Amino acid sequence: MSAATVRLPRPNAAGNVPAVAFARATLARKLIRDRRRVGLTQAELARRANIRPETLNRLEQGKHSPSIATVDKLDRALTKAESEQP
Repeated sequence: MSAATVRLPRPNAAGNVPAVAFARATLARKLIRDRRRVGLTQAELARRANIRPETLNRLEQGKHSPSIATVDKLDRALTKAESEQP
């Protein structure tokens, strides 16, 4: 799934955007962008972060809200992968 496929929610009649849906979509886009930038597959990032590939897939689809621990694991794995690049 591409980052462009994860759509941001539309504002309601009052101009307000649902906060949880917006946060999920924003996180999904960031995860996809960062994972691709360091050249990892979903399976490889999930392995490095010690989370289930299904969990990462749901996060990248904007269907799941991660715990702080999961966000920390993903951040550490992405940071390490970035530092390993030539």
